[in-house]
Amino acid sequence: MTTPCIICVAITGSLPTKANNPAVPITVAEQIESTHEAFEAGASIVHAHVRNDDGTPSSDPARFAALKEGIERHCPGMIIQFSTGGRSGAGRTRGGMLPLRPDMASLSVGSNNFPTRVYENPPDLVDWLAAEMLAHDVKPEIEAFDLSHILKAKDMADKGQLAGTPYIQFVMGVKNAMPVDRDVFDYYVRTVGRLFGPGAPWCAAGIGAHQLTLNEWAIGAGGHARTGLEDNVRLDRDRLAPSNGALVRRAVDICDRHARPVATWQEARRILGLRLPEGAREARAVRA
Repeated sequence: MTTPCIICVAITGSLPTKANNPAVPITVAEQIESTHEAFEAGASIVHAHVRNDDGTPSSDPARFAALKEGIERHCPGMIIQFSTGGRSGAGRTRGGMLPLRPDMASLSVGSNNFPTRVYENPPDLVDWLAAEMLAHDVKPEIEAFDLSHILKAKDMADKGQLAGTPYIQFVMGVKNAMPVDRDVFDYYVRTVGRLFGPGAPWCAAGIGAHQLTLNEWAIGAGGHARTGLEDNVRLDRDRLAPSNGALVRRAVDICDRHARPVATWQEARRILGLRLPEGAREARAVRA
């Protein structure tokens, strides 16, 4: 049986602005509306950052709470994944929203270079973020910018710092970090299978024009896919993406070409071992 493909939409991020693409959702209301369109298009996970009123990155738990409430109301069942990334805050402020108990949160388990800075994830902070996720029943998505990050996730799982089978996301195409390389990608896939078992779920994200490439590779190889305006603001060289939903629909088209069904939120929760929302039905949903 073909495993349904989970589509994650990264709606905003910390860097893209309306000057880059007017469709980038900045306010909480814009983010909720954009997420709803993406959910209707086929996304079952939303990867969420929040911004201040002036558009700068924020880790404000109150903004995350408002966003979570709106998504739960308008996209019932959708998996909510908060970012604990380093562009939005420093130190433990990066995990200040975890007591809100989102379904998931991103967890970078090691440092690496970014285009103009070092993305610092010191071991003591990684351990604290992982402990907070355990305490609040939040499943981490391990953001692997390097092979060592996959191996670190295995070490943390063996020590009981991560609950269940880790969900690994390969991030490729960040300048000065891991480039888009098919041999490396294939080795990542084999490494996840070797360390966590052949059925372990994994995902891939490509930055900029590489988003389409990584969507193709991940969906074709049986993994799951991330898309959205955080990583890429264009449909192609000549056209801006009109919305997050448009990028999700492009990923759905790739699933169709590879004969991969798109995961409903119920299927995505089962694949990732996530709790169901209160009052949710176990029955499989059929997307309109």
